[in-house]
Amino acid sequence: RKNRRATILASVPWFLQDLGTYGIGIFTPTILARTVGHEVANAHNVAGLIARDIEAAKGAAVIDTLLIVGIVAAVLLADRVGRIRLQILGFIGCAVGLGLAALQTQAEEPLRTVLLFGGFMLFNFMTNLGPNAQTYLLAGEVFPTNIRGKGAGFAAAFAKIGAVLTAFVFPVVLAQTGTDILLLGLIATSLLGAAITWWFRIETNGVNLEEIGR
Repeated sequence: RKNRRATILASVPWFLQDLGTYGIGIFTPTILARTVGHEVANAHNVAGLIARDIEAAKGAAVIDTLLIVGIVAAVLLADRVGRIRLQILGFIGCAVGLGLAALQTQAEEPLRTVLLFGGFMLFNFMTNLGPNAQTYLLAGEVFPTNIRGKGAGFAAAFAKIGAVLTAFVFPVVLAQTGTDILLLGLIATSLLGAAITWWFRIETNGVNLEEIGR
């Protein structure tokens, strides 16, 4: 009970973050194919399918460059801004990025492509600036020294449940409900991650870790 706050802060936002990060990361080519006209139904032969999948993969590669920019920004800002602020900002930024991507269904070209790529690029930047980087730091800092290893290990294991779920659940959701519902669900989990981070916040920036939990 004493460490319940730290356990929730370390594990639940990380779980929610993994839903979005792994979900978008793994299925970006599939989502691009479904939303910018590269559906299987539009291909007339195997060569057409391969060519369209390659184009979707190229688009995903461009989007993924923002992951590098985001992690560099996280390294530079984690101690200056604080882990909690960056994690909350990152979750909110992820929700905004996914919201832009969801809006593309209501737009015409070329705005449709701009919203889709811009939204995913913003998501990738904000997830690595915020929760994808800060969850690792917080899990290793918020627990007392005598249980820090166990606490961080539990948080990581709990979070990876979310990562595993994406591999099995997301294809079903995409097939049965479509991209819009999937993106709206991830917007909700991102906002929930920001809220839980705020409610259970423990800022470790500038704090002597030996004093945590005393």
